[in-house]
Amino acid sequence: MRRVATWAGGLIAVAALSILALFMATRGDYPVPVLVTDDPSLPFLKIAGHRLHARVVDGPPGAATVLVLHGGPGGDFRSLQALAALSDTHRVVFYDQRGAGLSQRVPPSALTLEGHLTELGAMIDHVTQGERVSLIGHSWGAMLAVAYLGQDPDRIDRAVLIEPGFLDAAGRDLWQGESRRYLSAPAFLGPAIVSSVRAMHVDGPDAAARQDFLIGRMVHHFANHPDNPYHCGKGYGAPSWRFGALSSETLSDAPASEIDRIAMGAAAFDGPVLLMAGACNDWIGAPLQARHASRFADARLEVLPDAGHDVIWDNPEAALSVIRTFLAKPSEVPEE
Repeated sequence: MRRVATWAGGLIAVAALSILALFMATRGDYPVPVLVTDDPSLPFLKIAGHRLHARVVDGPPGAATVLVLHGGPGGDFRSLQALAALSDTHRVVFYDQRGAGLSQRVPPSALTLEGHLTELGAMIDHVTQGERVSLIGHSWGAMLAVAYLGQDPDRIDRAVLIEPGFLDAAGRDLWQGESRRYLSAPAFLGPAIVSSVRAMHVDGPDAAARQDFLIGRMVHHFANHPDNPYHCGKGYGAPSWRFGALSSETLSDAPASEIDRIAMGAAAFDGPVLLMAGACNDWIGAPLQARHASRFADARLEVLPDAGHDVIWDNPEAALSVIRTFLAKPSEVPEE
């Protein structure tokens, strides 16, 4: 027992010295962007009692509104801004959801699916005068859009759903099971350890900054894994401002009943739905999105070449072409 204790103590000492050495080697500044609650120069909208980082790109007079929902939960709209080009025909509204991106940080009780749906409804109220809007959702944002289609279908004209990861608890279980392959691999663990130590050096600008930095880096390492089809083999390069750690963690821990609610009313929406998938993504790409399409009364699938999970960032020209055609009213589609 004495030898075992000595051996264990030696291992602990080596580990402690290794962490100390890594801590010293990673000394430096790791800036985290300031939130709208602390930087008055950032554009924002006050929605459902929270300050949300937002960008509104006006279209022609009287143009219909397109509302863009980013992924995560916890992400931001930075990689989706190519969609601003739709402003030649539509008014385009981007926003970082509560607890995410550069928007106000909120407690877990405000980060439920119900909280996000309340916020989305309030945003629609704020940016329109009662007319229907179109939704473009990416990943988690597409999941949120599906949940809203079931809750209030009469307020939505049409929806673009870009690779929603899952629409019910069974789908979440499958997604989490597959994700463990990447989270437990050496290609993830090495960078994750380094990022964990770097996070120790983060000092502000607010109480959430250190955890946001850490989880944001973990998400990047996960998506950047060489075997993860989220990218086309060239690495994951979609940019972001700042990740919302608590937002991501809250949904990950949500009960199955809450996750099952996402697609519960999908069939009630009879408007047109466009599902989009990246051709490089054989995990949550075309096969899964074809199954998702079967939940809707009027849905079709488009597979974009040279694109992984971040379709808009990876191939904006092709994505915009498909979305423009879909958003056009039937009378506006040019005859061939």
